[in-house]
Amino acid sequence: MAAYFIELSPVLQAFIFTLFTWGMTALGAALVFTTKTMNEKLLDSMLGFAGGVMIAASFWSLLSPAIEMAEQDSLPAWVPAAIGFMSGAIFLWAVDKLIPHLHPNSNMKDAEGIQPAKRKRSTLLVLAITLHNIPEGLAIGVAFGAVAQGLPTASLGAAITLAIGIGIQNLPEGTAVSMPLRREGMSRRKSFLYGQFSGMVEPIAAVIGVLAVTMMEPLLPFALSFAAGAMIFVVAEEVIPASQENGNKDLAAMSLMIGFTIMMILDVALG
Repeated sequence: MAAYFIELSPVLQAFIFTLFTWGMTALGAALVFTTKTMNEKLLDSMLGFAGGVMIAASFWSLLSPAIEMAEQDSLPAWVPAAIGFMSGAIFLWAVDKLIPHLHPNSNMKDAEGIQPAKRKRSTLLVLAITLHNIPEGLAIGVAFGAVAQGLPTASLGAAITLAIGIGIQNLPEGTAVSMPLRREGMSRRKSFLYGQFSGMVEPIAAVIGVLAVTMMEPLLPFALSFAAGAMIFVVAEEVIPASQENGNKDLAAMSLMIGFTIMMILDVALG
């Protein structure tokens, strides 16, 4: 089975693993079938854990390989990494400004603190998580694309570890969408469908990431750094604040440390 997977094209490899990350989003959203509300401490710890996983994955699976690849070029190694990293953050910042959305755990108010209509609130909340899942799918695609290029700094183990880490952190994201919708009075079925829908963009973004780097190999350091910057922006702007809005700051912080440590161990051991 492992040998069969290795022989697959990088597009199929990335697509398969982003189906897994989408499935983890659906699993988190499925918790809405068991309860209408979720323990705030548990949800905050899950979000903190997700933040730690994303930070570790951004460095070990994306930014560090990007710097090592850039060392082979004439420019200083930090140049493409820095430009790509900031470009990813600026891109997500611009998307957040241009497209209206809601943040999870925000009492269903928009960025201006206004309480929109119920149907609009549902759409904006799903849109927020969907937008933030794009860099995660892109990161997985870029990682598998780097392996396909045969670069010594990229490994299949690291790409798989990245996908597993993103899948783990997708579980609380699915919950963070479906639970507020259920509290708003939406049916369990619709709350689940909206929650899992937010992860649907990851396979699409992954395929785009693979195709981009396999067709334009010189862009690999920039693409890896771009994905890392976008993910770190999501953590800083979305995941960490959402994990602390209920006052469980110490719990969220320690969960973040645990998530970072586990992802670091997986990446170093398997990468």
